[in-house]
Amino acid sequence: MNIKIFTVSALTLAFAASSAVAKVSSQEATKLGAELTGVGAEQSANENGSIPAYTGGLVENISGDPYKNIYEKESPLFIINSTNLEQYKLNLTVGQLAMFNKYPDTYTMPIYPTHRTANFPKKIFKKAKENATSAQLLASGNGLIKFDETIPFAIPKSGLEVIWNHITRYRGGSVTLNRALIPVQRDGTYTPIKVRAQFSPPQYLAQGYNAKKDKNILFYYTEQVKSPARLTGNVLLVHETIDQVNEPRKAWVYNAGQRRVRRAPQVAYDAPDTTGFGTSDQTDMYNGAPNRYDWKIIGKKEIYIPYNSYKLMDENTKYSNIVAPGHINQEHSRYELHRVWHVEATLKEGARHVYGKRSLYIDEDSWQVAIADHYDSRGELWRVSEGHSMQFVNANTPWYVAITNYDLLSGRYVVELNNEERNAFVFNSKMKRKDFTTASIRRKGKR
Repeated sequence: MNIKIFTVSALTLAFAASSAVAKVSSQEATKLGAELTGVGAEQSANENGSIPAYTGGLVENISGDPYKNIYEKESPLFIINSTNLEQYKLNLTVGQLAMFNKYPDTYTMPIYPTHRTANFPKKIFKKAKENATSAQLLASGNGLIKFDETIPFAIPKSGLEVIWNHITRYRGGSVTLNRALIPVQRDGTYTPIKVRAQFSPPQYLAQGYNAKKDKNILFYYTEQVKSPARLTGNVLLVHETIDQVNEPRKAWVYNAGQRRVRRAPQVAYDAPDTTGFGTSDQTDMYNGAPNRYDWKIIGKKEIYIPYNSYKLMDENTKYSNIVAPGHINQEHSRYELHRVWHVEATLKEGARHVYGKRSLYIDEDSWQVAIADHYDSRGELWRVSEGHSMQFVNANTPWYVAITNYDLLSGRYVVELNNEERNAFVFNSKMKRKDFTTASIRRKGKR
């Protein structure tokens, strides 16, 4: 199915015909599946072999348990700490270096051998190749045309194209998630906010894609708070749009205390997220309309990023073992050297956002943002986020198993975990369009 997403404005459509950003040629697209992987990463190893060649990713877990740590017998190649930091700083981000400076006695990074485990279903590689020669950005950069579901720009030419690959990346179809959002105080104390979320692009609904009802919809999403008691029953509903400027994100909240559903246009950009410790557009490391920033590719780099983070999915590990003052217990993390796209977002003149600049590091194999450094309006580094991911062989997709967002000024942070939760990820969940209506969240919100 070739689903073409258009903006709602007829004027914009007419303008797009002559002003859309150019797609790549058919000849250039032949690189996909040859010198490039099916989604645009470099097939070859790096010069010294510390990043191996891509050989197809991880397709199965021979243990039969998709969450079992297949690298549990590996030991770190080395551990970066404040005493040997200088030796490795060229492969670290500004934010990572700041974490060592903030917590010199406790912050470390265990570096393991690199495994390029990211992989996708064959249909995703096929769509990525088709999109490469058809998908285009509108002149505004805030809409796509001639685009089918995922990864519109496998051979990106601009920072906007890179970030759209992250926004639209494949995440396993329809998924039910149970997770804990944990705001951590400076002394390490915390109260988890436990939520149950449902996520589905329209193509994976039980009824299938409906050209009329699903026009301009990237995905549907609900988030229901299960605890603590003061928040139990509150529900968020989002219809995520492709062109969020001409047709802004549609969001509603059900407040269990008031027993009312209200439109929530504020659930976007720099509005506070569910925890109140970050911004709405930091969810999933970055989401939403990119129109308030100018996006620039700084270049491809080799960076130590969180990867194959099986330890953070270990159901035998308690949240109390992971959460610590200042930052998570880094013994449960795993970093590997990978090639990333370094993209810088600078706030446009006249635009409003609490972050004046953002530096994003996007993994070439998965198109996921692995690290994000956030600067305030004065240009000072403020927050550092990391997305700890692994390959879900039961869904043939990479995704985050933990996300951290560190506030360098307050010493507080938020970590998103799910290893203690029952049925943390349920892929191929059966969902209907009616599950993403205001009537549905009113029912879900009953205490």
